[in-house]
Amino acid sequence: MKSLFLASALASAPLMAAAADSYVLDPSHSQIVFNYNHLGYSTTYGMFSGFEGQISWDRDDVAKSSVTVSFPVRSMLTGWEERFQHFMAPDFFDAADDEMVSFASTGIEVTGDTTAKITGDLTLNGVTKSVVLDAKLNQEGDHPMAQKPWAGFDATTTLVRSEFNLGAFAPYVSDEVQLMISIEAMKAE
Repeated sequence: MKSLFLASALASAPLMAAAADSYVLDPSHSQIVFNYNHLGYSTTYGMFSGFEGQISWDRDDVAKSSVTVSFPVRSMLTGWEERFQHFMAPDFFDAADDEMVSFASTGIEVTGDTTAKITGDLTLNGVTKSVVLDAKLNQEGDHPMAQKPWAGFDATTTLVRSEFNLGAFAPYVSDEVQLMISIEAMKAE
């Protein structure tokens, strides 16, 4: 899932004269928040955090940049253990301990000075589909504590659960799931 969102970060970088730089996600400040409508009564939220990813950022030609992200399905945070257990059961993921979610960008379309659309392959629940992230560069520069180049990005997209064989209880529980991704990445050593 942001893992898929990381890609958004990459596409949103402003054009600058430099060769491609490698960045790695800061797992302590990168998260994917998802939400869905529950029976029309509420909007329910969950999150993935602590994931890993890499960005190859080409400031000379941002469209040539790329991003990859992956994380275990079981790293999902729901705020309620019984909901987590239900998501891991056969109705939804039926996830093994080592089952991963992954995203790899396949194209970036720069849409503004700090915005882009990042297209990539999302693999979720054993299904790979193309998704598009609306990405925005929040800030880049030297991190005040780490004293090295840092960048922050936000991205959004909407997934259709049933396209990933996760459509149990639709349409009562919304088939559409909104993703909000926020990541920080540091220049690789």
